[in-house]
Amino acid sequence: MSNPEANKALVVKAINELFGNRDVSALDRYWSKDYIQHDPHAPNGTGGLRSLVEGLGESFKLHLGMVVADGDIVMVHARYEGDPTLIAAEIYRIEDGKIAEHWDVLQPEVTDTASGNPMFSLPRQAAAA
Repeated sequence: MSNPEANKALVVKAINELFGNRDVSALDRYWSKDYIQHDPHAPNGTGGLRSLVEGLGESFKLHLGMVVADGDIVMVHARYEGDPTLIAAEIYRIEDGKIAEHWDVLQPEVTDTASGNPMFSLPRQAAAA
């Protein structure tokens, strides 16, 4: 039986170590050797992620926002600060304690939005009654 809280913790730790700390050895610890990639710009396996992380510029910063899990699926709302800065909805599938599959939707950050609300923020808490 899948543990959503453990899966959330795994994904947050993996992303922080790989992208936040630029530690490519995290790929061996947290990603499946049979990793399936659905991003149209990346191949299956961890080689594409390794190359991406090794090529990140000095100004790159990772910001994690909302993280939700349902069984073995974990979704992360993230901001990748760089050139360009991207807002992401990342979806991961966990299998046997490793990241086994990934989908994403990436969009350049827009700061002047029609609503005046930022693309990346934590949800507002409901006011106490």
